[in-house]
Amino acid sequence: MTGEAAKVRTVVLVGTLDTKGHEYGYLRDRLVELGLQVILVDAGVVGEPFVQPDISRAEVAAAAGADVAALAAAGDRGAAVETMARGAAAVAVRLHAEGRLDAIGALGGSGGSAIATTAMRALPIGVPKLMVSTVASGDTSPYVGSVDVTMMYSVVDIAGVNQVSARIMSNAAGALAGMARATVPDLGETRPLIVASMFGVTTPCVTVGRERLEELGYEVLVFHQTGAGGGSLEELIKTGHIVGSFDATTTEFCDAVVGGVLAAVPDRLESAGRAGIPQVVSLGALDMVNFGPEASVPERFRGRNLYVHNPTITLMRTTPDECREIAQLIARKLNAATGPTELFVPLRGVSVIATEGQVFYDPEADAALFETLRAEVDPAKVVLHELELDVNDPEFALAMANRLHELIEASS
Repeated sequence: MTGEAAKVRTVVLVGTLDTKGHEYGYLRDRLVELGLQVILVDAGVVGEPFVQPDISRAEVAAAAGADVAALAAAGDRGAAVETMARGAAAVAVRLHAEGRLDAIGALGGSGGSAIATTAMRALPIGVPKLMVSTVASGDTSPYVGSVDVTMMYSVVDIAGVNQVSARIMSNAAGALAGMARATVPDLGETRPLIVASMFGVTTPCVTVGRERLEELGYEVLVFHQTGAGGGSLEELIKTGHIVGSFDATTTEFCDAVVGGVLAAVPDRLESAGRAGIPQVVSLGALDMVNFGPEASVPERFRGRNLYVHNPTITLMRTTPDECREIAQLIARKLNAATGPTELFVPLRGVSVIATEGQVFYDPEADAALFETLRAEVDPAKVVLHELELDVNDPEFALAMANRLHELIEASS
């Protein structure tokens, strides 16, 4: 073998070696047996490491502008975790830039997972990331964020090498080895990248828009608007590889404003504007707030217009007051954009179930949304298009797609 295929891959392991050193030593040995190089990074603070690291805790703390002895003396665990997480992230980014990180892995409980996944989230999308954690069977969103962190449930605590943990850690070693060695085949000629936002109730719109943009020579990356999906869309724009945004579905703002379970990340609808790339935006699924099973809907909302989308998702119709607040938020974000920004308003309905005759049809709420946008959007910054169509009408999607293409061509 030659070239990339023959390269010995390096896995970076980040952990608190004063509490999990024996386990990290076991994981490292399994990786070495599989033919990988390993760089062991110590993110512990208090006790002596049980295994010799390649990068010391002093180096990790220094990367965060701190002194590890001072952290230990302060006795503030929360501050220590936050500082070592920042240092581990800086170390991981440096190792990756130096070509010494092909994959990153870790073992831990909540604290160790917080430190290691901070480092993982600092790395580019596509770099293999595996976190074996005691918290992987619960809500992993604080650890995964909007990037491709793989969480593996440890089943037992990371407390010794036993019949169960040995199997789990050996599996983790195999997974890291496989991901580190994996290559992406040549996909042929690359095309300019566009991001798009979609939800089930805006699928027809985004499908037509995507197909039209593909006809025009683009590759379209579609992100499901689940909170994390919108965050991933924003993160990818920040990489600088995106030429335009087809942001048809801004539904995550409903959950952010009202208190649903799929809330927008803080910088949702900001990255394209900051980057100055062309964006066409619409109001897809601003008729709904998302909750889990019907029984999980908060008591204060029980008298509202609820729709059981499936056994695990219950939707709630947004009210006129909520629509005004959502519109104000969207307008503020669009008005701050530095690049070509155009807002497409579907006057006949913002989702499949918000058109006339459907369960979320509410002309008063829609009017509040549209009127607020007319009043709040700065015409010097944002071009407003109002179409007598619903968001899923093919003509609406084509209007957005064709206009985005024109904006991209004009910006080239």
